Amino acid sequence: MADRGVDLSILPKEVRDQLAELDLELSEGDITQKGYEKKRAKLLAPYIPQTQGESSSSSKYHRARSGGTRDERYRSDIHTEAVQAALAKHKEQKMALPMPTKRRSTFVQSPIDACTPPDTSSASEDEGSLRRQAALTAAITQSLQNTESWINKSVQGSSTSSSASSTLSHGEGKSQLQISSLADVLAHARIETLPAPPDVTTCSSSSSDRTSRIDLPPSGPVKGMSRGLSKTSIMETADGVPVHSRVSTKIQQLLNTLKRPKRPPLKEFFVDDFEEIVEVPQPDPNQPKPEGRQMILVKGEPLGVVSNWPPAIEAALQRWGTTQAKAPCLTTLDVTGRKLWSRSLKLAYTLLNKLGTKNEPMLKPGDRVALVYPNSDPGMFLVAFYGCLLAEVIPVPIEVPLTRKDAGSQQIGFLLGSCGVALALTSEICLKGLPKTQNGEIVQFKGWPRLKWVVTDSKYLTKPSKDWQPHIPMANTELAYIEYKASKEGSVMGVAVSRITMLNHCQALTQACNYTEGEILVNVLDFKKDVGLWHGVLSVSSISYMEVDAILLFWTKVALVKCRDLHWAMMAHRDQRDINLGSLRMLIVADGANPWSVSSCDAFLSVFQCHGLKPEVICPCATSPEAMTAAIRRPGVPGAPLPARAILSMSGLSYGVIRVNTEDKNSALTVQDVGHIMPGSLMCIIKPDGPPQLCKTDEIGEICVSSQPGGMLYYGLPGVTKSTFEVIPVNAVGAPIGENPFVRSGLLGFVGPGSLVFVVGKIDGLLMVSGRRHNADDIVATALAVEPVKTVYRGRIAVFSVTVFYDERIAVVAEQRPDALEEDSFQWMSRVLQAIDSIHQVGLYCLALVPANTLPKTPLGGIHIAQTKQHFLDGNLHPCNILMCPHTCVTNLPKPRQKQPVGVGPASIMVGNLVAGKRIAQASGRDLGLSEDQDLVKKYQFLSEVLQWRANSDPDHLLFVLLNSKGLPVSTATCIQLHKRAEKIAAALMEKGSLNTGDNVVLLYPPGIDLIASFYGCLYAGCIPVTVRPPHLQNLAATLPTVRMIIEVSKAACILTTQNLMKTLKSKEAAVTVDVKTWPTIIDTDDLPRRRPPQIYKPPTAEMLAYLDFSVSTTGMLTGVKISHVAVSTLCRSIKLQCELYSSRQIAICLDPYCGLGFVLWCLCSVYSGHQSILIPPLELETNLSLWLSAVSQYKIRDTFCSYSVMEMCTKGLGSQTEALKARGINLSCVRGCVVVAEERPRMALTQSFSKLFKDLGLSPRAVSTTFGSRVNLAICLQGTTGPEPTTVYVDMKSLRHDRIRLVERGAPQSLPLMESGKMLPGVRVLIVNPETKGPLGDSHLGEIWVNSQHNASGYYTIYGDESLQADHFNTKLSFADTETLWARTGYLGFVKRTELLGASKDRHDALYVVGALDETLELRGLRYHPIDIETSVSRTHRSIGECAVFTWTNLLVVVVELCGSEQEALDLVPLVTNVVLEEHHLIVGVVVVVDPGVIPINSRGEKQRMHLRDSFLADQLDPIYVAYNM
Repeated sequence: MADRGVDLSILPKEVRDQLAELDLELSEGDITQKGYEKKRAKLLAPYIPQTQGESSSSSKYHRARSGGTRDERYRSDIHTEAVQAALAKHKEQKMALPMPTKRRSTFVQSPIDACTPPDTSSASEDEGSLRRQAALTAAITQSLQNTESWINKSVQGSSTSSSASSTLSHGEGKSQLQISSLADVLAHARIETLPAPPDVTTCSSSSSDRTSRIDLPPSGPVKGMSRGLSKTSIMETADGVPVHSRVSTKIQQLLNTLKRPKRPPLKEFFVDDFEEIVEVPQPDPNQPKPEGRQMILVKGEPLGVVSNWPPAIEAALQRWGTTQAKAPCLTTLDVTGRKLWSRSLKLAYTLLNKLGTKNEPMLKPGDRVALVYPNSDPGMFLVAFYGCLLAEVIPVPIEVPLTRKDAGSQQIGFLLGSCGVALALTSEICLKGLPKTQNGEIVQFKGWPRLKWVVTDSKYLTKPSKDWQPHIPMANTELAYIEYKASKEGSVMGVAVSRITMLNHCQALTQACNYTEGEILVNVLDFKKDVGLWHGVLSVSSISYMEVDAILLFWTKVALVKCRDLHWAMMAHRDQRDINLGSLRMLIVADGANPWSVSSCDAFLSVFQCHGLKPEVICPCATSPEAMTAAIRRPGVPGAPLPARAILSMSGLSYGVIRVNTEDKNSALTVQDVGHIMPGSLMCIIKPDGPPQLCKTDEIGEICVSSQPGGMLYYGLPGVTKSTFEVIPVNAVGAPIGENPFVRSGLLGFVGPGSLVFVVGKIDGLLMVSGRRHNADDIVATALAVEPVKTVYRGRIAVFSVTVFYDERIAVVAEQRPDALEEDSFQWMSRVLQAIDSIHQVGLYCLALVPANTLPKTPLGGIHIAQTKQHFLDGNLHPCNILMCPHTCVTNLPKPRQKQPVGVGPASIMVGNLVAGKRIAQASGRDLGLSEDQDLVKKYQFLSEVLQWRANSDPDHLLFVLLNSKGLPVSTATCIQLHKRAEKIAAALMEKGSLNTGDNVVLLYPPGIDLIASFYGCLYAGCIPVTVRPPHLQNLAATLPTVRMIIEVSKAACILTTQNLMKTLKSKEAAVTVDVKTWPTIIDTDDLPRRRPPQIYKPPTAEMLAYLDFSVSTTGMLTGVKISHVAVSTLCRSIKLQCELYSSRQIAICLDPYCGLGFVLWCLCSVYSGHQSILIPPLELETNLSLWLSAVSQYKIRDTFCSYSVMEMCTKGLGSQTEALKARGINLSCVRGCVVVAEERPRMALTQSFSKLFKDLGLSPRAVSTTFGSRVNLAICLQGTTGPEPTTVYVDMKSLRHDRIRLVERGAPQSLPLMESGKMLPGVRVLIVNPETKGPLGDSHLGEIWVNSQHNASGYYTIYGDESLQADHFNTKLSFADTETLWARTGYLGFVKRTELLGASKDRHDALYVVGALDETLELRGLRYHPIDIETSVSRTHRSIGECAVFTWTNLLVVVVELCGSEQEALDLVPLVTNVVLEEHHLIVGVVVVVDPGVIPINSRGEKQRMHLRDSFLADQLDPIYVAYNM
């Protein structure tokens, strides 16, 4: 130090006053550390000897004083310099890390109602969604207006966070210290140049092939939009998707960061061989190996035998209490002169004779008793402890519980319960301070047994009779006391100490420390356990409990401290100028086993050496609850040389070997010895893992000691006791080295020259990462050496490891100061990552900062590591800043897959239905064949003719009943009524619309019978109907452009709608969004005159177009498909046969009637089959959740159809009301089929939940099933009334990622349950085909589902060409085998499996299983992932995750989660999401986005619009709560 040689006492008074004022400014935060050091150096410059050189900086003592409450245990100027040198190397790279995006209101709870979802929903499907009222993206709005304004808005954006990124600026390194030769050793740093790992950003992906079809109007074409509208000059990425500058900049920063050279990948990796992940360990040939000889046992000095030593601890107390009753025993800062012997005697008598009854005493010798005393009352504890020993009951000292939620309190309760503790001793003052119930009783602490509390104050004790004497046996192996110990995992165990061990250890300590009668010891440690108990309570005859400054008052010989006490003493030094420590002969440092204690001892010595402190009196020791005191440094002879220190290579330590640091000067650890082993003991070093084999002399291992007496154990844990307290070390060949059992100390270290013991860490602080050992204390020291540390509290930092993907990952959690800025915190976190990477050659997995005073604390004020880790894993940590670095530290991922050639190809030999030895994956429904309505089929080819026939043959037959929210019919339609209304509309079209045959007409109606009548009116007039969802009146700006787009794309000549909607279309509000003057002719159908058309149109052929079906696919693409008359009649006939629909039947429909099978069921099937349809608009369920189920029960419906949105609403809203529904008479036992209409993989979790919740209402578990359809064929599968029940299989997910199907048993790891998507409709054939080669696949492969059916759609409705795309989707052929049949490509992946069940034709049933949309699959690391699988894993990680969606961008996996809880929980989700995706899917998440509920767009079928979400994210339109960019 620059000022170390200056004696402050000789400085002029004005200089001392200026220094004191400067210290005060620093302690109060009025000056920075750097400014403080400059001013101090300037003041001291004239008084510094010239030999000290020109460098100047503050001493460690002054650093300690400045912080007030700063914890300097890990402070080392040498290590700080090493860290600064390492960071300087990183600074040269000038690599900027992307800063997370955080909403400014984060951590301020806002009501969900106030969070208006942005306009990010998909096209026509989103309005009317039951789960959220989102609508079309704002991008669609802009595409129909001014493209330039959209570009400008996109580029400018509306940032909700601080700066987009900040290039890390690393502060100047500290001046090099000229203290000792250590500074020279660490003067030059060298960082190896490591080879770059494989570039993770260049994996092949199908996203570039997919994104050009995504419906984002400003950039991508919409099917049906002209080329002029789709081609714009908007800013695009390589994939053709518009991006926002801020988001894309951060993602580019992240990609640049991931391209940096990383440490070489581990030689230990995993190979995915289609079946399982196999670990192939390959040791690094360059790692250092131990080269020394096998160590031999180290023997301590003989334990001296003194003739007058007492035979037991109690006997010692009896001797001193009777021979020197007036001698001072205990002095505290508030009470003096307690009579230990007489008070202990009274307590022992009271415990044995005054509790309970004479015949049934409450306590018997050997019972366990809890001692609950605060640290401020050592006298009462001493009396209680010795009183229990005299009464031969076993004391269990514990901390005073403050609240029911104390960190670790529950584990303490488990210990008390396992020890059978029923009685707790405490003081009157402590009892009054315990938390009470309203009745005044002590609360029942969580996990604690029922306790009887006994106050041990003198006035409550009974004086024993003169003839009563306690029984004091000879020291034996019976238990004396139980000391609690918290394990690394947080569980609390009781270390039971026998009487003989206790006596033997006290004798050894007395000999080692040379204690003599009447000596004064100052103890500032916890006297209830560990060193404070052994020295302060059991070993010496005169003890004192006070601060270190009291050493002066009592001419103290021995002081018992920890490193933190040394720093507190240094901070108080300026108030105690006249201190003299010359009487101190031994300063025992209890945590000397911490390798970073050397800096604390040096700092204390540098400050107090001028006050008489001798260097040889500092005596660090190594202790643990199991081994007690393993080693302690004896006081040295004045003038003798101090023991040497070891400068070890951290890299060597990580491999468990001792290497003097000579290479990388930054990665050095300086450790001091902890002296020699205890008298009468043996010591050896064994390997910490595996059998207890002796280490070599240059190998780090666990310290084991043997001191003969025995009797120690973990109370109630015989198995763990044997492996800890009864260890027999073995040599290299496995032979025991002796018969004496050794005790594992939990300390890691080695025996150096002269039999000196060195400790480098603890087993509990060991972090085993990728086969290398790292010490948590070392990580803490490196983090705290990163300057400036103004963002976090030094003493409130936790380091632990979590197991993720077959390895340990290091996490660091620190408390952030309230005044810290976001940029400063992020900069400090980034520098910590770099420093730890350079110094320790290990990557941090997570670095989190939490608000001040939120980490769980231990009773003595430290951080409770185990509970902090549990909060982290449970998502209860609530960090305010977090940085995840999975790309850096996860290097054991499976090798990226190299695509293999498909086994089934054109050269394969075809034998029957076998291809290359495997059965072709194909299935078909039964033949349409002859049926009872065959004459009807032949006579009436068109649905309009069927309606006319029904109106003539059965005019009053009721076809439709529309219910309102109260369940009452508000509109009905018989055959004749529907026919008449259709005629009126047809006449209006011909008169008002002046339409030609084949013109397109948009039907803009709410769900109801008007929509049905308008559809048939169009058929009567020869027009082509196009059903469109009406705009939402409260959200016209987002929903009206969708209507406008479909009208333009379809080239509609006319709009049929209601009077109210017509007013809306022409309103001023609508004019703000669209040009209302450009609407085509609008016809109000509410009050049409009774007119009939001149003639009802009949198409010349059945292949002509019947209607257009517009819908948004799950990939966000708006498509219109052409449905012919023959497809309509064939589909209706297939559904009629499958569901056995006849005129006498009723079905209930709760679906949106605008596209797909929902439209077919709502408008077409009843007319064809003649059954009655009960129509329930899904929107009405928002008013009355039970409407659908009530209607089904009221009308005794056998078959009902719904969407996933409806089912989810009922499950969430009515699941807890089944009893109330039953009381209202709702009975679902009549339901034979409850069919969910969908175009996706069946949601098994939802359907099973629905079945279980409503089984009490009579719903059969076999009733619920699903359908499957697509754009090319609206209905491929539908369960129906006959045939086998839907089957469920379990597929191995690892094989599925390779497009292979491997069935496993239920419950198998990595298994995915898949439910059959209903039975194949009559007349339908499906084939599983390789989408790339277009060849048929075997039934053990995953492939695209191709369909052949008469009700396939005719093609996309487009104005411009691209016929090749249409032909490929609707009329494609196999590349070999049956090359003549025309198939339609569904765009969905699935497989076919033959089951053991028999179908209607008595043949074995072939089941079709849908896995997911081909366009949505994620190609990552050469494997195929399905978004729903990742989303399912993410959704179950935390209770506050509502909805989840994933997509990829530039080969980064982006996960978007909706936060349903408090915004405080937003950052908790980042590590949980990263963990679960890595653990279950072997993928690293690149970006985690936390958004408000309702932001993820979902269409009316309940399907997520992931591509729209992606585009909204890149356009910065999500207003996220938090965006984390994983490093």
